Amino acid sequence: MHQKEITLPSFSRGFHIITSIIQQELDEFTKIKTGLLHVFIKHTSASLTINENADPTVREDFEGSFNLIVPENAPHYKHTFEGSDDMPAHIKASLLDSSLSVPITNGKLNLGTWQGIYLCEHRNNGGSRKLVLTIIGS
Repeated sequence: MHQKEITLPSFSRGFHIITSIIQQELDEFTKIKTGLLHVFIKHTSASLTINENADPTVREDFEGSFNLIVPENAPHYKHTFEGSDDMPAHIKASLLDSSLSVPITNGKLNLGTWQGIYLCEHRNNGGSRKLVLTIIGS
């Protein structure tokens, strides 16, 4: 079992593929033949998901759809002190998730052909984000 915490650079609001960043962090564990990677984001206004990694319009459609589902400045929001994007960011993060698991096979993430790991940044200025990567395997 191995665990490490990494800090992602600041990303703009939207959906960003971070698969290669995570894979680079796993390169020191290439001896793991069979295992599982658990990724946890230590934030409440950003999230993680796995989805389409080829067509960038998918990421644009995610952002547009989430903004329709969870609009800013809704009159019923009480948690507004940190800006109009704050409460919607918390809701969006809850609709997705704060963690995900991916199989590891022969030292590499065993994702489908069109799958990528996304950082879902729901704030206009979210800043750097911390991930905890936990690997279980042999």
